[in-house]
Amino acid sequence: MASVLETSLCGITLHNPFILASGIRDLNSALLVRAAKEGAGAVTSKSVSLAPRLGHPNPTVVFHGGIMLNAVGLSGPGIDAEIKELKAAKRAAGVPIIASVFAQSVEDFYELAYRISEAEPEMIEVNISCPNVANEGRMFSACAPDAADVTHAVKKATSIPISIKLSPNVTDIAEIAHAVEAAGADCITAINTVGGMFIDPIARRPLLSNKVGGLSGSLIKPVALKAVWEIRRRGVKIPVIGTGGISVGKDAAEMFCAGANAIGVGTAAMGRENLFSSLCLELEKFMSENNYRSLKDLKLIEDGSDASHPY
Repeated sequence: MASVLETSLCGITLHNPFILASGIRDLNSALLVRAAKEGAGAVTSKSVSLAPRLGHPNPTVVFHGGIMLNAVGLSGPGIDAEIKELKAAKRAAGVPIIASVFAQSVEDFYELAYRISEAEPEMIEVNISCPNVANEGRMFSACAPDAADVTHAVKKATSIPISIKLSPNVTDIAEIAHAVEAAGADCITAINTVGGMFIDPIARRPLLSNKVGGLSGSLIKPVALKAVWEIRRRGVKIPVIGTGGISVGKDAAEMFCAGANAIGVGTAAMGRENLFSSLCLELEKFMSENNYRSLKDLKLIEDGSDASHPY
């Protein structure tokens, strides 16, 4: 008998909706497997590029309470090493594997998607929150036509379902979501980190070597909820992996109400042992106490009526 938490994402069965977000457990297969054994319904690798990258010099990460600011600089060993790690994770994890990729040109996104398909992940996450070298350094995620161009190229390169990871640091995230849906995206991951900064007022210097970074953790949950809700409110129909600020089961319930199909969990997984198993228990308890029989029952009531999501 299927669990009340079992769900499907682009034809992929997840025993529960909680997905390890990209960047939390690095590119190492053993760390991805560990998250799976801790109860994750699926796991996402750290975003990888074609060539190895050193990233930024330390300090690259600052923790403050339940939030994190990071500017690691997308360091990684490159696609050849990542294919090996993904294949090892596939053999041992027992849950769907999502391979995350990033590039600075449409052509490189195509090549990455083609190459990483060799590892046969269940899904490819396309991280478009990176500068487009052909367009004066503007992020692909900041421009609907640029985001659509990447999506179209990646879809031509692979038959594996793709999820486009969107940035909240834009004027209209729903416009970008519509563009990638029209270009063939199978899924959307919303959101990536929120731009932020910490300054030491005594030293009068930023705390990160890169000066600015991406903010994640409990503080950004309202931003993530609004982004997912806006995407749904504006009629985007493909599945959404709601990501940002999820740390307890009730957070996940809120994200489903906003319109998510699955839940990405990042920063919280760094400081709480067996987080995924705990999230499952907490969400199940919440649903039982409030008479929800399935995840699809978690939807907003708007204008006095029980309004269904458009998916």
